[in-house]
Amino acid sequence: MNRELTNNCRTYNLWDPFFAPFFEASKNFGSLQMKTDIKELKDNYEMSVELPGFDKKDIHLNLEDGYLTISAEVNRSKEEKGEFISRERFSGKAFRSYYVGDVEKEAVKAAYENGVLTITFPKENPEKVAASHAISID
Repeated sequence: MNRELTNNCRTYNLWDPFFAPFFEASKNFGSLQMKTDIKELKDNYEMSVELPGFDKKDIHLNLEDGYLTISAEVNRSKEEKGEFISRERFSGKAFRSYYVGDVEKEAVKAAYENGVLTITFPKENPEKVAASHAISID
């Protein structure tokens, strides 16, 4: 691997102390922000949540007391060999909760494709949902 950067005919060595702070900052193995877009449709709301690099089996949805919680886990340390110079991709567990109101578990639909989790749920439901429910991802 070439460890030099060339900019305007000037070469910089990546091992130069100037670059050390950039590599030190990347030792946290990235962070997972779960960037989310929420759209209002005629009868539903649709959430699109970015979860790049995750397997569908490692993403879990739970609906409890009107809160939809998304949890995801990836362990990249098992799949990598060698010593990293820089590491920014997320590795670990993360979760995020959204208040969606009192909706029935059966009314919530989820699909995961190309690193985006799409969740659709109705705008309102007069029935109260008392129990905690896991939601399957198609």
